[in-house]
Amino acid sequence: MRIETHNINGKKVAEIITNEIILRTTEDGLDLLGNLYYQGFDKIIIHEKNITPDFFDLKTKIAGDILQKFTQYEMPLVIVGDFSKFKSKSLGDFIFESNKGKQVNFVNSQSEAIKTLTNG
Repeated sequence: MRIETHNINGKKVAEIITNEIILRTTEDGLDLLGNLYYQGFDKIIIHEKNITPDFFDLKTKIAGDILQKFTQYEMPLVIVGDFSKFKSKSLGDFIFESNKGKQVNFVNSQSEAIKTLTNG
């Protein structure tokens, strides 16, 4: 796993670069959050391919549990990916509602992630 650092509006943003799935459980989320916070990061970008597919099945509650930790510890998170492949209406609604706020956002590209964090 490599961390690419972006400096946006005086904030240190970590973009996770890997081909591995690194977010499978709430514990994985807490480990990532703690690790990056300890390294002085203020915000995180992670790619959908690095998150277990179960995250996107809201019935598993993995998404809610993980995202609650990022919200609780006030660490903004942007998830980059093609979410159109997930046909769940409830997931679509969840993404729509999340994108209204500034804590957790779902975007289609890395450039959109940077833009979201610049405005947030």
